Amino acid sequence: MDAAWLQEAPLKDLLAVLDGAGEEARVVGGAVRNALLAEPVGEIDIATTALPPEVMRRAEVAGFKAVPTGIEHGTVTVVAHGRPFEVTTLREDVETFGRHAKVAFGRHWRRDAERRDFTMNALSLARDGTVYDYVGGLADVEARRVRFIGDAATRIAEDYLRILRFFRFHAAYGEGALDPAGVAACIAGRAGLDQLSRERVRAELIKLLPARHAVPVLAAMTESGLLDRVLGGVPLLASHANMRKLEAALALAPDPVRGLGALGVSTVEDAERLRERLRLANAEYAQLASMADGWWHLSSHWGEQEGRVLLYRLGPERYTDRMLLAWTRSFEAADPQWHSLATLPTRWSAPVFPIKSADFVGRGIAPGPRLGAALAAAEQAWIAAGFPNDGAALAAIADATAMNPVARSSSRRHS
Repeated sequence: MDAAWLQEAPLKDLLAVLDGAGEEARVVGGAVRNALLAEPVGEIDIATTALPPEVMRRAEVAGFKAVPTGIEHGTVTVVAHGRPFEVTTLREDVETFGRHAKVAFGRHWRRDAERRDFTMNALSLARDGTVYDYVGGLADVEARRVRFIGDAATRIAEDYLRILRFFRFHAAYGEGALDPAGVAACIAGRAGLDQLSRERVRAELIKLLPARHAVPVLAAMTESGLLDRVLGGVPLLASHANMRKLEAALALAPDPVRGLGALGVSTVEDAERLRERLRLANAEYAQLASMADGWWHLSSHWGEQEGRVLLYRLGPERYTDRMLLAWTRSFEAADPQWHSLATLPTRWSAPVFPIKSADFVGRGIAPGPRLGAALAAAEQAWIAAGFPNDGAALAAIADATAMNPVARSSSRRHS
């Protein structure tokens, strides 16, 4: 394979250090797969016949930093010229019992490949550009087919997260129908999903949702009885599909949390359920809860001012999330006013409320709770007036608020 990145430092320098003098090192996994699929190459992992102490010795002799990040599993992180690479000694299974399979270090590339999950992930690339394929991965890459290595049920029993990975990889890299044997094995092993940590499930789902074929894959997961098991509720497939269409039409990057909201949230209680079920981060939960909070009140019958009020209250990100959610579930989705409302943040930036405490103190309202009430009332009046910014309009709002008997009584009590 002609891969220019293979000949670039620091990867080239690191492979030269590890490959030779009785040991062999190759690039493995996702980098090889993505290069063959003409997808962006991100993290680059290396496998080697050398044992971890030898990896560390060679790296340090070359002036690289070696960190034993997973040495019990044979993994050393080597930082070469400021870039980290995971270097893992070849392994083979001695005894398998889920994620905690007992493994031994080895020197057999085929055995190492056979213990991986999917054929397209088991390819290895030597520094001279030779691609090694022991499990039929090249043909599956060519066909963009995600297929378990060997017996699918056996691979799944080794780690039930592979059920979600099977669908996620097809959403990202596959074409056409899902591999039937893989689907059948996932259905048969679906009870194993309950054994997984919520953090691992969340990580896979967040990666799946923005993938290019997420919509049909999520439909297949629903038909297989898998997605409702993950979400703990009925998936709203049409809303999610519409969300992806709207994001594309508005040139917005697919947002996985926004997609999750479309797929699984109708009420704030749904957001709370997903927070617990998926161990969502606080920011992710806040985004879902904001989407769910009264989205059904939004309407294509709204005018510009109503949109501005919501945008002022929520800010552009939360406004967009909630507006798009309402649009995905509208019976009048073809109404062009939805587009106008959804794109409002590109045309109008919410101003800062210009009336300050000093404006009321100067009008005789002493500091205290009544001053806060006066500011809140003035803000409501300012919003209702269309967010004016000229001095006369602002003075009129302040005067009218200060003349409120409640505000004046506050002034008398504090005098």
